[in-house]
Amino acid sequence: MLYLLSELSGTFSPLNVFRYITFRTGGALFTAGLFVFWFGPWIISLLRLRQGKGQPIREDGPQTHLLTKRGTPTMGGLMILAGAVVAILLWANPRNHYVWVTLTVTLGFGAIGFYDDYLKVTKQSHKGFSGRFRLTLEALIAVAACTIVSIYSPVALQNQLAFPVFKDALLNLGWFYALFGAFVIVGAGNSVNMTDGLDGLAIVPVMIACGTFGIIAYLVGNSFTASYLQVNYVRDTGELAVVCGAVIGAGLGFLWFNAPPAQIFMGDTGSLALGGLLGTIAVATKHEIVLAIVGGLFVLEMMSVIIQVASFKLTGKRVFRMAPIHHHFEQKGWKEPQVVIRFWIIAVILALAGLATLKLR
Repeated sequence: MLYLLSELSGTFSPLNVFRYITFRTGGALFTAGLFVFWFGPWIISLLRLRQGKGQPIREDGPQTHLLTKRGTPTMGGLMILAGAVVAILLWANPRNHYVWVTLTVTLGFGAIGFYDDYLKVTKQSHKGFSGRFRLTLEALIAVAACTIVSIYSPVALQNQLAFPVFKDALLNLGWFYALFGAFVIVGAGNSVNMTDGLDGLAIVPVMIACGTFGIIAYLVGNSFTASYLQVNYVRDTGELAVVCGAVIGAGLGFLWFNAPPAQIFMGDTGSLALGGLLGTIAVATKHEIVLAIVGGLFVLEMMSVIIQVASFKLTGKRVFRMAPIHHHFEQKGWKEPQVVIRFWIIAVILALAGLATLKLR
């Protein structure tokens, strides 16, 4: 919206500042944060009134959660998505196809998560709707998104998988690329979903990853910086930095209310949507493998569940005291703030490692 105003204002208008991605990224961050700060208490009160008993707490989970988290409303992802979408529509270039693809995946995954949260709250059960059906819906959205991204990608990069560190290493996946990209997006969505189990545990690593991919998108979408760093130049992806800024701002606003003791939980509404957003940006910028580094914490959480389930089915024994792995450390005696802050530190280290791949060529 503001970007279009700057185009209509003329060459020497003060509104030209709205053409700068960096300025609009900061504006999106501030707008989204202010929106969530302002409307957060009202949204929390409304959700608490509607949900009554709040999010059901796992009976087989850490016993302290039954005392400290019972009655807390969920679907806090609505706050994040509302703030981010308002900021994106206000500050991003509405002509940019990458923005709309990312928004579509984010809202699509958010809708799936919302319905899952709705079933859990209304039935007071941990079981939402069918896991297979949910994954099928996510996959359909992701395949469509990857197909569109591939169409708008530079011809030399269409259906290509780029490798970090190696500047000219590309693998042509052909039609399989849409499936691979969908795997990245769906995997990212569900990995963030697995991480969302403690107050503040998921949202801060998401913001760290968004900050990292905001930088990557800006650099990859700029021909000069892409040439200097010897990374693949993907025109127009710089606009995704504005999207990342909006998510960081909305995340900061949400963290104000999600900080322990949490007044609201993100729920699948937020975790699926934010993970899907990260996956889509990684696919658009041709940094799918780097996402596995930057989002290594999410990968660890998902792998802990896969390993736990596989081990129990094959041998009848559990590798971890409880999965996902943040509950394992709780069972070992770590306090919740210890787990959360230490995992934040890991997320920062992994983000720095991911950024380092830009220069290592």
